[in-house]
Amino acid sequence: MSRTPDTARSSDTARTPQRGGTQDPAATPLPGGTQTSGGTQPPGRTQEPGGAPIRFGYGTNGLTDLRLDDALSLLADLGYNGVGLTLDHMHLDPLAPELAARTAQVARRLAQLGLGVTVETGARYVLDPRRKHGPSLIDPDLEGRTARAELLITAVRVAADLGAHAVHCFSGIVPEGTPPETAWKRLAESMAPVVDAAAKAGVPLAVEPEPGHLLATLADFHQLRRALGDPDPQLLGLTLDIGHCQCLEPASPADCVREAAPWLRHVQIEDMRRGVHEHLPFGDGEIDFPPILRALTDTGYQGLTVVELPRHSHAGPDQAERSLRFLRRAEAEAHTAPAPHAGPESPTAPAPAPAPPTHPEADAHPHPARPAAAAGGASC
Repeated sequence: MSRTPDTARSSDTARTPQRGGTQDPAATPLPGGTQTSGGTQPPGRTQEPGGAPIRFGYGTNGLTDLRLDDALSLLADLGYNGVGLTLDHMHLDPLAPELAARTAQVARRLAQLGLGVTVETGARYVLDPRRKHGPSLIDPDLEGRTARAELLITAVRVAADLGAHAVHCFSGIVPEGTPPETAWKRLAESMAPVVDAAAKAGVPLAVEPEPGHLLATLADFHQLRRALGDPDPQLLGLTLDIGHCQCLEPASPADCVREAAPWLRHVQIEDMRRGVHEHLPFGDGEIDFPPILRALTDTGYQGLTVVELPRHSHAGPDQAERSLRFLRRAEAEAHTAPAPHAGPESPTAPAPAPAPPTHPEADAHPHPARPAAAAGGASC
């Protein structure tokens, strides 16, 4: 049976910060930092000529072997600009007692370290210890759908208290035997109170197209948006996972960034191969990253771009260091390469529609993902 925020059973006492004190982070140099007009610039947080630098973060779902305070300190020391904070039993448990007090302590620590934050809600077993990502927003059981919606509303409140720039969420897989029209109806009905809560809190939602889920593609995101009455993009926005674009979207990842720009509220990034839903360390897949980072800069995206390696916690600190080094090199290359051509003369051709993506053990789903064409074509 799923748990809801008012049936919490365990506590998650946050550790007392060991560094940073309570001083204004803008006036407290971090180790190795340099002073700028806006405060301290930690190592790795470079100022790129000709535009604001991309704000890189790292997901705590790839640092689950670390205490939350240790994970945040690590990311700040490495030079990350922020963190994708997945609410889970080991990191700011959303169902445990004293959530408001624990959230306030994390907010203070983020401020001390100068880290931005997106709240992510992809914890595998936070509601049900036996069903990955269950229950979902499209679960057959109304009580289960309500539990998931209440978790997202809790995440919105946490995000508001943390000063987060968005709350990430996704639809879930279609339950066996459920007609697509029924699943879409459930999704819209389940999301409606979450959208209302986000509007009241002033925190954007960022829905992620996830391979294998009902809402799997950019075209599917627009279907949900229309079903909800086309809310303001500042309220109902998009999480764009760059690897997912490589996996199943007809367009290139860089073109997906440009097409998604009006709704873009959060970005996840990792390497991936065409047609295979497996999150890979940078350099292990097929993605050409400089054009993507150039597209993020050119479209004016100002949120976090968060490394998403949820199956690599065993090597989390090493992967975090390697990832930022790779991304900074790619960013520098993006700013020195010639600007891409726009419009129909662009040399970038759409990728062919893939076969249904496969799901290796690293990201297995009970049901195969639909190809992009099954959603009526992609929007980008």
